[in-house]
Amino acid sequence: MKIIISPAKKMNVDTDTYRVEGLPVFLEDTKILMKEIQKLGFSNAQSLWKCNDKLAELNYFRFKEMDLERNLTPAVLTYEGLQYQHMAPEVFSEGALTYIQKNLRILSGFYGVLKPFDGVTPYRLEMQAKLSVHGKKDLYDFWGDRLYRELTDGDHLILNLASREYAKAVEKYLTPEDRFITVEFGERKDGKVKQKATLAKMARGEMVRFMAENNIQDPEEIKCFQELGFVYEKSLSDEKKFVFITG
Repeated sequence: MKIIISPAKKMNVDTDTYRVEGLPVFLEDTKILMKEIQKLGFSNAQSLWKCNDKLAELNYFRFKEMDLERNLTPAVLTYEGLQYQHMAPEVFSEGALTYIQKNLRILSGFYGVLKPFDGVTPYRLEMQAKLSVHGKKDLYDFWGDRLYRELTDGDHLILNLASREYAKAVEKYLTPEDRFITVEFGERKDGKVKQKATLAKMARGEMVRFMAENNIQDPEEIKCFQELGFVYEKSLSDEKKFVFITG
């Protein structure tokens, strides 16, 4: 089973907590993207990133000085968003760390697919960014079916904890041989179920931690997940979608 999650925009450097265990599988493609972004002037780069002046200056400098093979941080530690805060990999047991290295994959517009302990450097490049490279109209076109093929190499069960932006880079290539289960988190309010992005990010991180700590191998076992007050809602779920409700 492969568990897929999204990256986070905010990134950190941590070369001390865990050691890097390898380089990203698509590093040569990442170098192509890096060089393309390095060609951009500041205003075009800021337009690509869709961010304020301060963040644009930070990332413009990052790309100008970027080294993809030195002073790297394990991917699972470099992202700082809510999902990663609630996952809290820095306090995982050895067994949980082994579990995520085998089962967890981070999708990235810049790196493609990352194992948790692949060495990365801070960057900004969302999957939906309008970057044309080598005749490809955008990053979805650039990566094509390669992310899907990497994820399903010898394993056709994918548990999707990624946002729509990243999941669709894989979903469009699914075959009848694959089982792709999307986990959704919602809040019950006034008799209706609504999804809130902030709560969903927190729950995705908690779900990864729950699976790692309990060495979950069968997706049916995640139905007993109850962190943050969530419970599995059978009436809203099916074999392709597991829905958890709180409130």
